[in-house]
Amino acid sequence: MSNETNFALPKRNLMLIAVGFVIIVFGFLLMVGGGSNSEAFNPEIFSFRRITLAPVIVLFGFVFEIFAIAWVPKSERGEQK
Repeated sequence: MSNETNFALPKRNLMLIAVGFVIIVFGFLLMVGGGSNSEAFNPEIFSFRRITLAPVIVLFGFVFEIFAIAWVPKSERGEQK
């Protein structure tokens, strides 16, 4: 009996998916921060980091996830002529 399990994706793809997940979490962490309350307005909620940078990083993470799932290593592509 073989100890090897057959996953739908190879180990390299799973590692790339994990990297993409870390990128997405990092983007969401950049969005986190204190907000405004009823007593005082905090203009920091409209900073470049929260409005522009973090969503771009999250979007890049999702695009990277699609790439990680769809990517096929050269060794598994076979001979194409």
